[in-house]
Amino acid sequence: MLLVPLSWLFRAISRFRRIVLQWRFQGQSYAMPVVVIGNISLGGSGKTPLIIALAKALSERGYSVGVVSRGYGGASAQYPLVVGPDTPVSQSGDEPLLIAKKLGCPVVVDPNRARAVEKLVKSFSCDLILSDDGLQHYRLHRDVEIVVVDGHRRFGNGYTLPAGPLRESPRRLKEVDFIIQNGGIVESDDPETYIVQLETSGLRRFGSSELIGFDQWVEPTNIHAVAAIGHPERFFESLRQMGFKVDSEPKNDHQVLTACDIGFDDDLPVVITAKDAVKYEGSVPDNLWVLEVEMALDNEFVSSLIDCAGLTVTSA
Repeated sequence: MLLVPLSWLFRAISRFRRIVLQWRFQGQSYAMPVVVIGNISLGGSGKTPLIIALAKALSERGYSVGVVSRGYGGASAQYPLVVGPDTPVSQSGDEPLLIAKKLGCPVVVDPNRARAVEKLVKSFSCDLILSDDGLQHYRLHRDVEIVVVDGHRRFGNGYTLPAGPLRESPRRLKEVDFIIQNGGIVESDDPETYIVQLETSGLRRFGSSELIGFDQWVEPTNIHAVAAIGHPERFFESLRQMGFKVDSEPKNDHQVLTACDIGFDDDLPVVITAKDAVKYEGSVPDNLWVLEVEMALDNEFVSSLIDCAGLTVTSA
């Protein structure tokens, strides 16, 4: 492969960059622990559902959580930006807005994640901060590192960019605190590797909060499915497993869907992801539906994370 030498160079530069930035910034700790949730590969792996599930689990145990994000896909005139349920997605980006709507906790967006953390520390009272992505943002001090791995795609051909899909070598996994594998079978005997599954919690008509299951579905089972996410095939497969016959329409990750994207020459139902729903711009037809998913977490993992972050462990 002609790109393999460039991949070796990319890996060496990435390693050198990491050493320099960690030496320079890792001593700048904060008043509350920071947990970075990221991955070593390109594409969606399930970071945002994990953050939502983890924040809910921590909240149930009595901890207040704040979230920081780069806000990919959004552009604000001023940073840091505090994101609320009514923040324009054009400013916040889709994932931070989805998190804010789902959790109602403080969410701060800034391309400089360290500055976002400083804003959270200064303006909000939190027990712990979750960073949406940012594993390679080594200017940000972190107390705990969690890597999310797609259990089906895993590490592709094993090469870093540009010859493969990896941002860092798989050896990086030996240095993180927890590995969360989304789907598949755990191939490691590392006790800090946990397997999770994204589970469908139901469908709702766009604009409604009422969820229904497939057994309550009275619309045609032939559907159009449109997804502008990192790994759209997972979304399409979830719908197939529910019993739908899917006409799949993948779009670019973070693309803002418009009426043209969900318009077809028939009246069949159109299903989109919750992430796409927060950024949809256009008229809302009666046949537009949203698939809601959730990630179930192992209580042992949540307790281990709390302990690793230096917080007091409470009963589940």
